[in-house]
Amino acid sequence: MTLPQVGAADVARTVQTMPLSKAINAGLRRAMLDSDRVLLMGEDIGRLGGVFRVTEGLQAEFGDRRVLDTPLAESGIVGTAIGLAMAGFRPVVEIQFDGFVFPAFDQITSQLAKITNRHEGALTMPIVIRIPYGGHIGAVEHHQESPEAYFTHTPGLRVVSPSTPNDGYWMIQDAIASNDPVIFLEPKAKYWMKGEVDAAARALPLHASRLVRRGTDVTLVGHGAMVTTLLQAAALAESEGVSVEVIDLRSLSPVDYGPILDSVRRTGRMVYAQEAPGFTSVGSEVAATVMEKAFYALEAPVLRVSGFDTPFPAAKLEGAYLPDADRILEAVDRVLAY
Repeated sequence: MTLPQVGAADVARTVQTMPLSKAINAGLRRAMLDSDRVLLMGEDIGRLGGVFRVTEGLQAEFGDRRVLDTPLAESGIVGTAIGLAMAGFRPVVEIQFDGFVFPAFDQITSQLAKITNRHEGALTMPIVIRIPYGGHIGAVEHHQESPEAYFTHTPGLRVVSPSTPNDGYWMIQDAIASNDPVIFLEPKAKYWMKGEVDAAARALPLHASRLVRRGTDVTLVGHGAMVTTLLQAAALAESEGVSVEVIDLRSLSPVDYGPILDSVRRTGRMVYAQEAPGFTSVGSEVAATVMEKAFYALEAPVLRVSGFDTPFPAAKLEGAYLPDADRILEAVDRVLAY
């Protein structure tokens, strides 16, 4: 294959405003321009551009040998990607909806996550598995899952989730450049959220957490779509005289604890919020680690706000299931009361 020519417009320093979906699309395009070993695979990602149009236009630009429409068989898609990686390619797999990843779960956890270790590092698995996840879109069963804990529990996988368009643009490129398999969780509720994307100035490293808002009284931590809700809660708290610091986890495995611990040592209080059920979750792990490493700085226990430990409900009940600013503020009041 021959690399497409890169024009001056592609390398010029530009800052554009675009939604998260378009930012990820631009990041995929940039990675495909940089290497003809990058392939995209998934259900309806070619001519249709994917259910959420994240891959729109890429098949027309790069052809159907690099942007492949696959059968409706997630296990087969991931298994094929593993074979392609063994042959030197860097496949990017799209799972159409979060709940559809489970037919591929065996391939991901039994094969993809373990092959490099099995070969003592001699065989790498540069595969990205893109998964739209989370609620807030009023969808039916199997279309609003938050399966991140399954993958963070699996050694050999890297797990990340962008919350802004700029992070979406840069993190997808960094994930594709990784020689380890990356589960790339895209908060589907934020696909249409617009923000600035700087295509010339690289954002944070792939596995760095990010201080989003400074405060002095309590630290709020979360990932994905929940970061927007944390910022809403912080603004409401400020109107009541409470100064809230907000941190975007960004990388769920590994976790960059530095900014989190620094923040907690300043504020003395922390609340973790997530859409996923609370039991044995990412929030559970972060809360436990913070209490181990910053115990003497804490003025109150670390609290968690999460979805309930039930299957995701029917669309009309998702507002009661998913944490909102009010539930987060209730937790803030509780940690401040100690």
